[in-house]
Amino acid sequence: MSQVELNSPKSNQFLQKTQNFGTNSLPFLLVLLLRSVCLVLLAASVAARRHSPPASGYGQSTYMAPSCRAHTASLADFGGVGDGTTSNTAAFRSAVEHVAQYSGDGGGGGMLYVPAGKWLTGPFNLTSHFTLFLHSDAVILGSRDINEWPIIDPLPSYGRGRDKIGGRYASLIGGSNLTDVVITGNNGTIDGQGATWWSKFHSNKLKHTRGYLIEVMHSDTIFISNVTLLNSPAWNIHPVYSSNIVVQGVTILAPTHSPNTDGINPDSCSHVRIEDCYIVSGDDCVAIKSGWDEYGIAYAMPSQHIVVRRLTCVSPTSAVIALGSEMSGGIQDVRAEDITAVNSESGVRIKTAVGRGAFVRDVFVRRMKLDTMKWVFWMTGNYKSHPDDKFDPNAVPVVENISYQDVVATGVNTAARLEGIQGAPFRGICIANVTAEMAKARKYPWTCTDVEGVSADVTPAPCEPLKGAHDGACPFPTDTLPIDQVTVQQCAYDVPSTGGGGGN
Repeated sequence: MSQVELNSPKSNQFLQKTQNFGTNSLPFLLVLLLRSVCLVLLAASVAARRHSPPASGYGQSTYMAPSCRAHTASLADFGGVGDGTTSNTAAFRSAVEHVAQYSGDGGGGGMLYVPAGKWLTGPFNLTSHFTLFLHSDAVILGSRDINEWPIIDPLPSYGRGRDKIGGRYASLIGGSNLTDVVITGNNGTIDGQGATWWSKFHSNKLKHTRGYLIEVMHSDTIFISNVTLLNSPAWNIHPVYSSNIVVQGVTILAPTHSPNTDGINPDSCSHVRIEDCYIVSGDDCVAIKSGWDEYGIAYAMPSQHIVVRRLTCVSPTSAVIALGSEMSGGIQDVRAEDITAVNSESGVRIKTAVGRGAFVRDVFVRRMKLDTMKWVFWMTGNYKSHPDDKFDPNAVPVVENISYQDVVATGVNTAARLEGIQGAPFRGICIANVTAEMAKARKYPWTCTDVEGVSADVTPAPCEPLKGAHDGACPFPTDTLPIDQVTVQQCAYDVPSTGGGGGN
């Protein structure tokens, strides 16, 4: 126990009471014994709460994560008030700063426990070897006060903010140059309270690009699981320039008319695993990106080795999985399987344009079940969005080796809209074992220009450029990516007793 702890008000009050007894009296000896016991108990109560592989002690709870932590702090211990109206920005920042002392070699790492309550806050950053854990009834609320959101530099691979020229608002939960970060809980909630942002965006009253709900940059080994994300100002989860990322068992919800509320957007990232997620969005449920035009070409960091599986998506105006449109660092080796979508615009969409440069290649998709779709397949080579007029008209993207198989779709408006680039057709498209049940009979259920490929067992019959000879199966990799070898263990922690004030 530290000297500060020994000189706490509780221990000082106890010492004052013992001075009323003579040193040779029996009561003094009894009191001295009781004092010793109390000090031991006090030490146990204020010592760092320990994580470990599973233990079954009183007051303990468990969660699953790749790494357990040796120390725990509660947000309520740092002045946090969970009443939904008091700002906790300073409390979050102080708590993370405190836990950061355990992030070094041999420190054992730390966990910040967010108790039940509604915890209003502006943006704050995480630290390394760190877990942010949300109680099942904890809600982190993004502040509606835009003045609480700092302005930060634009991403170098974009050259400007995505909404506006210049800087951008910080994300609610962020961090850069981190290692070993976990965001998890008992399905607690992070609510960006995005309606204020959406209204200002639609009325063109924002001077900077909206922040995201979660953004980690230049980081390695990120694990996000068992949380619910609501009403982000824009994108929900944005790992960028990072590697070894797992997003698992996450629910993301936003009104389907909300602007740019993409679900999960790995951006210039390698070794990413997205699985068992449920997303209702006003934009793409998953969008894989890698920089914008000349800025992304110069930064030259691809997104690659990405797995998406067991995704459920509702996105009436956008794609279940999108590749691009910002893909100027390149996208390759994307594997998607066991995908379910309802009332969504398109299954898998490739978005690019002259000026993007780079490539989208080696994309493998299988076992999709889709219902009420505008398009099953959509590829666009003439996406109009550019950061400025300085893009290189000779930077023509290469799109090749795109495979889809084992797809069942019902309530379909158009089977496919495949539009490559004149003089640079999208090549190596393979489509097999696909049934698209049309909502209404159409004379031309497929629209194809500047594409080349093969198909087998496809209904309705595909367009002529996709009728090349085919053996009936499209390729899908059989090797195991390193990100699929990441496993979790059961971690135990002592549940903090602090109620957090205003918790409900």
